[in-house]
Amino acid sequence: MYDYVIVGAGSAGCVLAARLSEDPDVSVLLLEAGPPDVNQNVHVPLGYLSLARTEVDWDYNSAPEPNCDGRRISLPRGKVLGGSSSTNAMIYIRGNRRDYDDWNAPGWSWDDLFPYFLKAEDNERGASEWHAVGGPLPVSDQRSANAISPAFVEAAVEAGLPRNEDFNGAEQDGVGMYQLTQRGGLRASAAVSYLHPAGERPNLTVMPYMHVNRIIFEGKRAVGVEASQLGQAQELRAEREVILCGGAYNSPKLLMLSGVGPAEHLAMREIELLLDQPAVGENLGDHPATYTVFTTPEPESLLLALEPAAMAEFEASQTGPFASNLAESGGFARVGAGAEAPDVQFHFAPIHIVEEGMGDPQAHGVWVSPCLLTAESRGSVRLASNDPTAKPIIRNAFYDAEADMSRMIDAVRLAEEICAQASLEPYCAEPFTVPDDDSDDALRAHIARTTYEIYHPVGTCAIGSVVDSELRVEGLESLRVVDASVMPTVPRGNTNAPTIAVAERAADLIRHGKALAAGELAAQA
Repeated sequence: MYDYVIVGAGSAGCVLAARLSEDPDVSVLLLEAGPPDVNQNVHVPLGYLSLARTEVDWDYNSAPEPNCDGRRISLPRGKVLGGSSSTNAMIYIRGNRRDYDDWNAPGWSWDDLFPYFLKAEDNERGASEWHAVGGPLPVSDQRSANAISPAFVEAAVEAGLPRNEDFNGAEQDGVGMYQLTQRGGLRASAAVSYLHPAGERPNLTVMPYMHVNRIIFEGKRAVGVEASQLGQAQELRAEREVILCGGAYNSPKLLMLSGVGPAEHLAMREIELLLDQPAVGENLGDHPATYTVFTTPEPESLLLALEPAAMAEFEASQTGPFASNLAESGGFARVGAGAEAPDVQFHFAPIHIVEEGMGDPQAHGVWVSPCLLTAESRGSVRLASNDPTAKPIIRNAFYDAEADMSRMIDAVRLAEEICAQASLEPYCAEPFTVPDDDSDDALRAHIARTTYEIYHPVGTCAIGSVVDSELRVEGLESLRVVDASVMPTVPRGNTNAPTIAVAERAADLIRHGKALAAGELAAQA
């Protein structure tokens, strides 16, 4: 018996386990389906390119996407201590004030969450109006020193976009180099930042390789979970609460396996209904992205990581190609008519990407990827069967809203304009994966065959439809969801930092029954 049973040791789960176990009078159990984060490629930044389809990846795929040539799009998710914070590109972006204010969710506005971004942060640039030091999560500048990534920034400025030295400062618009969740050139996942420092506490138990099959209820009260570890089933009981931190795919999946979801769907899967909740698994939002690829005769790209000198440099100083997060530079722009905030984000990587990353680079090159920040299309997560080990059916429904395709066409045109500028032209010498021409039809076809999801799924257990403003599952007792699935819409940017901030605030709601005021947070720090 534990006070709290947390399902999923991703970004949110690690934060909650660390924060709740600060109280020595409570016992916390953290369950993770994957292994400990001992794989070297988790910690060496560029190593994450080798983690796809390994034991640390859930290795999901979408259902065929009708507006993307019927392709099944790869949906990697971290299955390891740290979750996707152990396998992502480490970009630290909070999003835009409007994202949170537009949720219209009591307690979750920008002003409510901003203190929790600061509580989490330890920025190497120092404290300021917009940043903090001393928090668990390191935030650092780039250390790879690749010459091509800054060239993208200069080219975007030449194309008319403003320069921005801090996307998490006063303004989000503009282009620059991304800050990263790294410390000393090594990945700073949520496991490294939150969980491992708390690991010796006697009131915190962490169980890897633990696949949770369903939530155990007594009436409408969650009292524990049924899980299996290495094939052995067991029940793990929660005296106070069960907290789901499985993410936008796995949290709704577990609710449905436990009888909480759309009644008709559960009946088709032969699952006994506990609570008819049609919103579970609906409202899936993400950032659809596309890309163009060029090769260059200039001997400057992350292909240099294949040279013995690159590893020697990293071992000596944690700098050079192996310190790269791949998408080193980028920025935020507006392409939609009357956009009140950025609606497109760019990720730029100094690498020749072949066959969606499945083929080996053939030359030095660049990859330029715009993603749509404010997509109107919504997808869903559904069960394939009542077998807990079956992968869920995930439909992104990209471009179901025609306005999304129109803005993506404009985003690709802006990317092409940037690539044609003097600063970037030498590195975009030969087209490799580009549209056939500049017509709308050609751009639409290019987008359909190259779209991928940029790994920011949210919304499937949203505040106001599945959970209340304190993230308690409506209609049930002693059960919460704390992860990106509770976000009604996806923030403008990379979602790791927002997920950590949500979990920081949730920890206070659980521990104190309220979110702490700014003054209380400062005193706590």
